[in-house]
Amino acid sequence: MHFLSDDALARIRSRAGEADATNSFPADDLADLRDAGYLGAFVPTEFGGSGLGLTAIAAEQTRLAAAAPGTALGINMHQIIVGLGRFLVAHGNPRGEQILRDAAAGEVFGFGISEPGNDLVLFGSTTKASPAPGGGYSFEGTKIFTSLSPVWTRLLVFGRADLDEGPKSVFGLVHRGDPGYSIIDDWDPLGMRATQSMTTRLEGVVVPDDRILTVTDPGPSKDPVVFGIFAHFEILLAATYQGVGERAVQVAAEHVKVRRSVKNQTTYSNDPDIRWRIAEAALAMNAVGPQIRELARDVEAGADRGAAWMPQLSAVKNAAAEATLRAVEQAMRACGGSAYYNSHELSRLYRDALAGIFQPSDQESLHGAWANLVLGPVGS
Repeated sequence: MHFLSDDALARIRSRAGEADATNSFPADDLADLRDAGYLGAFVPTEFGGSGLGLTAIAAEQTRLAAAAPGTALGINMHQIIVGLGRFLVAHGNPRGEQILRDAAAGEVFGFGISEPGNDLVLFGSTTKASPAPGGGYSFEGTKIFTSLSPVWTRLLVFGRADLDEGPKSVFGLVHRGDPGYSIIDDWDPLGMRATQSMTTRLEGVVVPDDRILTVTDPGPSKDPVVFGIFAHFEILLAATYQGVGERAVQVAAEHVKVRRSVKNQTTYSNDPDIRWRIAEAALAMNAVGPQIRELARDVEAGADRGAAWMPQLSAVKNAAAEATLRAVEQAMRACGGSAYYNSHELSRLYRDALAGIFQPSDQESLHGAWANLVLGPVGS
């Protein structure tokens, strides 16, 4: 039983090309998702939501991405923060309750973590966090790829505070009505255009103490906020790219069944080389889903994978992103030159799939983490 109806997904799919072509936010998609209760789907029932678990919401993200990758990637960031709220509450941190209640009430969460030139990403910030006179912290810095920029009502941010006890990472929630930030209308990327992930300048915006989620040591951490963000980000990002790759296989299969070969006087679906390409694409995607489901179940169950946790979470996102790139490329090769036109869905899927190589964890950090896991630190 799916949460999002086939009819809703069909409507969303019908608008995906226009949002991409016009580089615009798909407001009608958000309205459909809101009407379907999707903003609160991942919220436990006791907080007013529908109670879907991580495995179920990942599956819905895959279906949504197959319909409209940009819409799915944008709302994915909302679901990541809802997942963080769930994780905090499950681990005895009541600060997560505000996230769950707000999501159930229809608030939209944006993701303000990435910074220009900062390859530490979640593990260290170039944004300055300073204790505010009335409590809480003020934030000054620049965030890039800020998801859902036109519509977020809550924004997760973090910065570095240089305190007497040493540097700390401070995570908090900005409200749309707070003064002290600006959004720069600069989103004009190659793909995933519907996310409208604009640059946000934090110009002394104050997050009061009750919206500060944690103050913790920088770096990879078992802090529930850091781990909760990382785990849900990697799993749900993987699930979203899974949908892109699976849709590419479907589009290619439909295409070659009607594309005819002049040389062979039959459809390309009977050509052994074309069949091999589409099978190769399907095989690449076949390995992704089981990894996502296994990790999602373990996060939900509170399993202890020790030092392997973060490398394995990084691996599932990379597996999905790389498999999707391979699948879309094979699909385009199978469909021929018509797929090179912007009017062809595969052209858009290819550009959307490329976004996966830029989102953390990248291959460099992934291989470094796995080398340390398998071989130990350099020089040990």
